[in-house]
Amino acid sequence: MNSMLTTSNLCKHYGALKVTDNVSLDVRQGELHAIIGPNGAGKTTLINQLSGELACNAGQVHFDGEDVTRLGIHARARRGLLRSYQITSVFDEFTVLENTSLAALGSQQTAFGAWKALRQNATAVEAAQEGMRLAGLQHLADTPAAALAYGERRQLELAMALAARPRFLLLDEPMAGMSVQESAAVVGLLQSLKGRYTILLVEHDMNAVFALADRISVLVYGQLLMTGTPDEIRNNEEVRAVYLGDEEIST
Repeated sequence: MNSMLTTSNLCKHYGALKVTDNVSLDVRQGELHAIIGPNGAGKTTLINQLSGELACNAGQVHFDGEDVTRLGIHARARRGLLRSYQITSVFDEFTVLENTSLAALGSQQTAFGAWKALRQNATAVEAAQEGMRLAGLQHLADTPAAALAYGERRQLELAMALAARPRFLLLDEPMAGMSVQESAAVVGLLQSLKGRYTILLVEHDMNAVFALADRISVLVYGQLLMTGTPDEIRNNEEVRAVYLGDEEIST
């Protein structure tokens, strides 16, 4: 299977502190790849480097065969490499449809050169409706964002990312702060997106990770400890020692 995104010896340091330390990762086309590790392992910094939000001190990032190491966040987004929140400036007074249409409009390279009323831009509305459908929010299309529950707002953020028609999604703890029921809904949503998009997921909910991931990479103190299938990670003694411990994980 072809790799959609690869890193080679990726590093980010602040003085003597190495936050990511020679991380070489590959994410295959169409897979849901999870990154796990203890707090302070460098997971969010890695996501920031992949999205282009944070420059690397060393190493390379390749996306779909192209070296994007020196490209910024917007240039990578135009190529289809999207971190969900980077286009999710949610406007509380706007409806779900209007917010999602705005995200779709922002992904069109010529959008702001020929501004139209959101609902008159057929391409943006079509993309918005697709994003809402994939995120399960069609029934809330005319609801102001301010009226959404917390879990629904996180779904809106994902709908907005999907409306930009990404090829690769970077998701940093999409279930943070959610109730058990809300998390279950997001797991179901991500299951429905598997295969349609290539997804890199950072998440602390281990039951969600092991239910969703095709492969899992373990990051510890900025270094990649191992990559493997859920079973390989679950049964690895070193991973259990540094992170999983005796935690019971659903199978």
